Amino acid sequence: MQPSGETPAKSVPAPGLRRVMGFPDVVLFFITAGVNLQWVATASAAGPSAISVWFIAFATMAIPLAFAIVEMSSRYPQEGGMYVWSKRAFGDFAAFMTGWTYWMSNLPYFPGVLYFAAGNALYIGGDSWRRLSASPSYFILAALLGLLLGTVPNLVGLQFGKWLSNIGAFARWAATLGLLILGAAAWVRLGPATEFTPASLTPGLDVKNLIFWSSIAFALTGLEAASFMGEEIRDARRTIPRAIFTAVPLITLIYALGTLCVLVALPAGRLSGLEGVIDAIDAAAGRLGLPAVTPVAAFLITLSALGSVGAWLASVARLPFVAGLDHFLPESFGRIHPKWRTPHVALLSLAVTIVVCIFLGQAGTTVRGAYDVLVSMTVICTLIPFLFLFASLIRLQREVAGPDVIRVPGGRPVAILAGVVGFTTTALSIVLAFFPAAAEPHKALAVAKIVGLTVLSTGSGVVVYAAGRWRQRRAPRGQRGPAGPFG
Repeated sequence: MQPSGETPAKSVPAPGLRRVMGFPDVVLFFITAGVNLQWVATASAAGPSAISVWFIAFATMAIPLAFAIVEMSSRYPQEGGMYVWSKRAFGDFAAFMTGWTYWMSNLPYFPGVLYFAAGNALYIGGDSWRRLSASPSYFILAALLGLLLGTVPNLVGLQFGKWLSNIGAFARWAATLGLLILGAAAWVRLGPATEFTPASLTPGLDVKNLIFWSSIAFALTGLEAASFMGEEIRDARRTIPRAIFTAVPLITLIYALGTLCVLVALPAGRLSGLEGVIDAIDAAAGRLGLPAVTPVAAFLITLSALGSVGAWLASVARLPFVAGLDHFLPESFGRIHPKWRTPHVALLSLAVTIVVCIFLGQAGTTVRGAYDVLVSMTVICTLIPFLFLFASLIRLQREVAGPDVIRVPGGRPVAILAGVVGFTTTALSIVLAFFPAAAEPHKALAVAKIVGLTVLSTGSGVVVYAAGRWRQRRAPRGQRGPAGPFG
């Protein structure tokens, strides 16, 4: 690492990686990674006040996060993103725990998104398929198939894998546009199914609403994902900030307008976080005499969810890859396939671990209960690395920025303010995510799963880090890490 105050050196690509993503690819990646219609369903189930919460979360999470990613990715554009930034700010242990908890967070995230895709896919085949909506066997098999579809393109090369996220982005736009058109038509011709008043649009502070707030804060994350692939993006220092400024307003509008249109089609009491969007489309299409719209919309929503799986698999696998290069994980994680030039060991290990999480999440509960536990675990484990991110933004303001760095508007004071606001929002969201869903029949079991898996995910990181340090101390002096290009 360079001494404090020096201009960061120009990024040198890790050996074997290809720079294949340009500005349009990164914008579409952000839309795919940053928008998931399952959060529109979750928000809609909370009622009209969710629309206001989206804009509050935009100010307290999306904007601070955008500022942090823009400046940090411009200062330090190397492969690894938050891993690199935490390492520069707080050292090896913070870097490893940032990467480890972020990687672990995606283990429950992937089954959650795959379950969401599986639930929406049932609407493609009509009533005969929807009979499987309470079948754990169907959801497990569908999740495994979706994981396979997301893994293979990324395994053979990001030049192929990026098309899965690009197609997912277009499918998401098409599904959202269809939802907006149906919502507008239903409002004009039939009137809204939900009453929108100043009172109903005012967010509540009861436990149910506060729990929902944590999911909304989490939903606006995702801007950090492309930075993990910094060595595979053309001119990452400029491309990532430009893509963020383009994507953030679009992401927030998709969420807010999508929630509005769902509530126009159905009242909040009839919505669920698992299938709420397609339920609303189905209801609006039925009221308007357009039943053929439902299977098309279900296909697009399913495709968009699979795009999210592909995008996040590509991004998250780079974390164990750089940890392998730094010798905190076995060196095999840092290997690049000789033909495909992808971190194949990191990708396959991630896929195998997700399979385990699919079965663990389903154990001892219903399909809906499994989904709620997976969502809570995703929120908690994903947000822990953001504590490191915002703290790193504050701490690294002490380093002089080079002439090529894109600074936060307003400079150091605004950067520190953004870090404090983002850190506070993240910490509160983590605490609130430990509360089980109101409809969960086995609350004690749900809390036990959430707490136990959280302790397991963070504690296992400490053990793996300690083991990696032990291997480093026992290695010959000339081979001791960190030896990767990010050390």
